[in-house]
Amino acid sequence: MEYQNSNESAAGADGQTDAIAAVSSNGESRRDFLKSATKASAGLLAGGLAASATVSSMPATAAGMARLRGANERIHVGQMGIGGQGNAHMASLLRHKEDWNVEYVAVADIYSRHLDSALEQTKLPKDRGYVDYRKMLERKDIDAVWITTPEHWHATQAIHAMEAGKDVYCEKPMCKGVDEALKMHATALRTKRVIQIGSQGTSDPTYHRIGKLISSGKYGPVVWAQGSYCRNTPGGEWEYPIDKEANAENTNWKIFEEPSKNKHAFDGDRFFRWRKYWDYSAGIQGDLFPHVLHPFLIAIGKIEYPRRVVALGNLLIQKDREVPDTVHMMVEYPSGFTVIMAGSTVNQHGLTPTIRMNKATVEFAMFGGGQLHLIPEQPYADSIDEINEKVPGAGESIEMHELNFLECMRDHSIVPNCNIDLATKVQVAISMGEMAYRQQREVRFDTEKLRLL
Repeated sequence: MEYQNSNESAAGADGQTDAIAAVSSNGESRRDFLKSATKASAGLLAGGLAASATVSSMPATAAGMARLRGANERIHVGQMGIGGQGNAHMASLLRHKEDWNVEYVAVADIYSRHLDSALEQTKLPKDRGYVDYRKMLERKDIDAVWITTPEHWHATQAIHAMEAGKDVYCEKPMCKGVDEALKMHATALRTKRVIQIGSQGTSDPTYHRIGKLISSGKYGPVVWAQGSYCRNTPGGEWEYPIDKEANAENTNWKIFEEPSKNKHAFDGDRFFRWRKYWDYSAGIQGDLFPHVLHPFLIAIGKIEYPRRVVALGNLLIQKDREVPDTVHMMVEYPSGFTVIMAGSTVNQHGLTPTIRMNKATVEFAMFGGGQLHLIPEQPYADSIDEINEKVPGAGESIEMHELNFLECMRDHSIVPNCNIDLATKVQVAISMGEMAYRQQREVRFDTEKLRLL
């Protein structure tokens, strides 16, 4: 595929958080820190998210038990998509190939220049590079697949990978569409593969700490929450460089557009800046809102399908695209609480991340800040203590999220922090939000029959 995936910053991709950088002060290695932090996050999940997960139990068959890998057994990796976020993951896995005991055995990309770059980085021979990812999946020596392609390809590739017996790390958003999300979920249940969606905020212990506070029941039920992901990009969001050498032939343009109902002549802007177009992306809702909603549901402690979604916004300044540069979305859940999300690529002053319970409100810092402030509601001030604390190990580290996935491959008693159960419920809400915006209506979902109304 064209693999200019995602828009995470270089700092985020490298996972160079202050907490990780500081571990040398007490003699703890970077590897040990990442492992212990991942284990800690998994432990915090045990009381809430793990209880709702459905694909994290020990294998029930002898073949499944034989699959469990010891910590010293090497995991062989194949990757679909090189460029942007794909390069960030490749750099991380290559950097940690010894201490994480991972090894690239194959790569796939439809753009010849990206494929050549991937082979050079991994030092693999030419016959380990594939234009057709399906051919790569035929390899019996691949244990895990990294999917870092445009979102309109995620579902097809993830389903094929799971059916081929591979565990899957798939970048967010999980996919594009409610039906696609439900099909991915069903495939994960049927094949019993480990799947992690690349929303690395779910590996930040801040949300698990908040979840522990809320799940105590001391503060009453959650009433509503607010969060945002806002940027201000004068040159235009997602304006990735366009290679002058790119053309319909060396990009395999027809393959790129395969999942799309609408077909177009080759367009470098569409190929490299695909997040601007509805055929391949949900824009802010697909790229940025998963960073908000995945960890918020962990903190709230109720992993539910949405009941109703509304969304509105506009193209106010960045007119060279189809997706809006400003969008607001509200999600209502069966338990009665709502989550409000604001997104913009033309103003970076967002909402204070907040979860409101009946007896207290918690405000916190997203994206690795780690600070949380629990404020008693005035009628309950005599019985509720204020809390102001900094969560240790906080950080939106891609490395920590990758390591969580590898740990789950080696030990099936650990639930991936962004597991298929959480990810599906979030993706259904995101896709309903895209529909609500584009169709200018409220979108409803039957949470029992799992279908749109």
